Amino acid sequence: MPQIAQLADTYASQIFWLLVFFGFIFFVIGRGMVPKVMATVEARDKQIADDLAAAEAARKAADEQEEAWRVQSAQQRGQAQALIAKAKADAAKASEASLAKANAKIDERLSEAEAKIAQARAGALAEIETVASDAASDIALRLAGLTVDANAARAAVKEVLNG
Repeated sequence: MPQIAQLADTYASQIFWLLVFFGFIFFVIGRGMVPKVMATVEARDKQIADDLAAAEAARKAADEQEEAWRVQSAQQRGQAQALIAKAKADAAKASEASLAKANAKIDERLSEAEAKIAQARAGALAEIETVASDAASDIALRLAGLTVDANAARAAVKEVLNG
């Protein structure tokens, strides 16, 4: 085979060009491009790490602010509830005072009304006695033809009404 026979003649030149070609690739890509790519990757990794650290610090700060806000909110809620309780107590006292005044007025009016009713009852009883004694005198005069003294008629009516 002629190809195998030529191999020994061209072997040295193929090895030379192989070394030249791989040497060129090694120096251009290995020494020129790879360090730049690696520097870019390292810079990117460093930037990502810095961003993650900044995000973690921001998260911690936000958590601290949230906790401070919750504490402040709880304090304000407690103060608001205390104010509401105080306002309710003040309103209850004020309503008790106004109810006491109203009850006093009502009791006063009730006492006045009871006194008026008692007076009216006494007046009505006195009138009933007068009307009854006059009626008894009239009835005795008409039926029996007797004249009855007014004082005696009143005494008889009082005795009947009280008895």
